[in-house]
Amino acid sequence: MAPKDYVSRGQSKKQPPPRQPFPWIRLSITLILIIGFVAFLWYIQDKQADVVEKQRATPTQKKDPLPEKPKEKWEFMKILPDPNTTVEVEVPDQPESNKTYIMQCGSFRKLAQAEAMRATIAFQGLESKVKTTDGKNGVWHRVVLGPYSSKRDGERDRHKLRRASITTCQIWLDN
Repeated sequence: MAPKDYVSRGQSKKQPPPRQPFPWIRLSITLILIIGFVAFLWYIQDKQADVVEKQRATPTQKKDPLPEKPKEKWEFMKILPDPNTTVEVEVPDQPESNKTYIMQCGSFRKLAQAEAMRATIAFQGLESKVKTTDGKNGVWHRVVLGPYSSKRDGERDRHKLRRASITTCQIWLDN
């Protein structure tokens, strides 16, 4: 069997579509609309100029003078003291308290879990301790920071740990 030539088969010579005639009607309508719009704007401008000339030609009437300033009904401006005076306030010193605070960040049954929490806290630059207690519920290993002389110091460290995604810390009074 002889090989068939499929390449020449798909190449039929098509003639380009005929050119459309120039749209004279559209062009003439567009030009008429543009000329009409320009004439309309010119007409409006002339009318506004006439109005302005009429306003200039007519004398303006004098406006009524401003009414007198009303008398104040309130007397608080006279009663209040001079704004330049100063007021002295005595603030009593806060008594020193012997309260100390501790922050507990976890309580675990296994010592390995408590040491892992302690290591995570150490990576944040804070020193913690693992306290082991033996109660009626069994042995617990608590991860504790402190003692702090004020609760504000404890809160500062707690916010530092919160930024490191350690959100289990609680601040309590130390017994």
